[in-house]
Amino acid sequence: MRVAVYCSAKDTIPAEYKALGEALGRWIGEQGHALWYGGATGGLMDSVSKAAKAAGAHVVGVIPPRIIAAGRKAEHCDELIEVANMSARKQLIRSNADVIVCMPGSYGTLDEMFDATSSGVVGEHHKPLFVLNYKGFYEPLKQQIARMKELHFLPETEHYFPQFVDTLEELYQEINNNK
Repeated sequence: MRVAVYCSAKDTIPAEYKALGEALGRWIGEQGHALWYGGATGGLMDSVSKAAKAAGAHVVGVIPPRIIAAGRKAEHCDELIEVANMSARKQLIRSNADVIVCMPGSYGTLDEMFDATSSGVVGEHHKPLFVLNYKGFYEPLKQQIARMKELHFLPETEHYFPQFVDTLEELYQEINNNK
């Protein structure tokens, strides 16, 4: 299975989040899955990808020239695919994934998650999207989604939507259920 992981590349995040990323990466490798991710260095990107690689996963990074020019290109990928820009990066990762995991992150992570969600809503794909709500990280987003439903900006019954999970164990179970 090809697992796309959207996550932070910021080195200054708390160590417990990096440990979470390492655990996810290790599980991806131990399960014989491949990792598709943003191909940059730092933060959760390093934690997930290096642990996945060490555990035997095939690691594919997808990276635009601006990130390479900033000196942020990961050197440990089995494949590193250069694309024109961030939009092409999102599209290539999403199109090659069997399942999408969104870890805690910032603007880029949210952009990737919303892109996967909106493209799923209009039927461009039907890939499961799991959002790891570790220690309530995404609770405000869940509240916003509820508000959008309350005000009828979203239908009461959605055909495609992000599925929130609170723990890695719950995430692993959901991924295994979607094989």
